[in-house]
Amino acid sequence: MIEVTKMNGTKVIINQDLIEIVEETPDTVISFTTGRKLIVKESRQDIKNLVKSYRKDIFAG
Repeated sequence: MIEVTKMNGTKVIINQDLIEIVEETPDTVISFTTGRKLIVKESRQDIKNLVKSYRKDIFAG
């Protein structure tokens, strides 16, 4: 799971396996396979890097 920051500054942890699409419109919107959407402060590239880093940690251990 990865930690992101909602627009109000609240940190939340999300399941990266449920991410379907990440868009910058210009805010970063994460769309989940459940149909839910979340607007976050991190950029699209930041989200990509967080997911890659998390997966590296999981498969390296």
